Amino acid sequence: MLDERILGFLSSLTLPKRLPSDVEVMNPYMDKDVMHLVRDFYTTFFHDDDKRTGLFGINPGRLGAGLTGIPFTDPKRLRDQCGIDNTLNAHEPSSEFVYMVIERMGGPAVFFRRFFISSLCPLGFTEFGKNLNYYDRNELQNAIEPFITRTLNQQIQLGLHTRAAVILGAGKNLKFIERLNGRHSFFTRIVGLPHPRFIIQYKRRFLTDYLDIWERTLEEVSEQNGSNVP
Repeated sequence: MLDERILGFLSSLTLPKRLPSDVEVMNPYMDKDVMHLVRDFYTTFFHDDDKRTGLFGINPGRLGAGLTGIPFTDPKRLRDQCGIDNTLNAHEPSSEFVYMVIERMGGPAVFFRRFFISSLCPLGFTEFGKNLNYYDRNELQNAIEPFITRTLNQQIQLGLHTRAAVILGAGKNLKFIERLNGRHSFFTRIVGLPHPRFIIQYKRRFLTDYLDIWERTLEEVSEQNGSNVP
């Protein structure tokens, strides 16, 4: 079953080697309490063998996947939208936007039958206690590239469509995977969407427009992959 493959993948993630000395790695999957939440989530929404369309963010942040282990899902959304109780307390702006989209597209039970949300780099980073994207420093990006290549192949093999994938972050995240995809041919087509945090932080007055763009793009990519499960 897909849920067991996902859980096996997450629990076996190993820390990348030779990172810059002042960069710390976030691996929430080493925490047994986080893994209880992760297991509840994936057994609830991925207990089947249907293929999904992949949506890939950058890397986990401290207040979302860094806490819950589930990409773009903060404790509030995990409890209120997904029905998985937890005692964590945090709000993550990216999660707020993503779950607006999910509710538009039928709610978690419907959405996650079609889509698998993850990150190009499934482990996160901090520098001086603050979130760090893998591309924020050249030496980090270069050090992490083999890890991303390996784990992206592993994620595809979990059961993802390869005709098309969606990249969340239409700037540096998209450019990085386009270059990597040119060498490794992970996907036939890659589509970029504006990152949720950018939308919430800088473009909130155009929120409805961005929700429309996301929904339209996800429907299009899902149709291309042949995964429009009702």
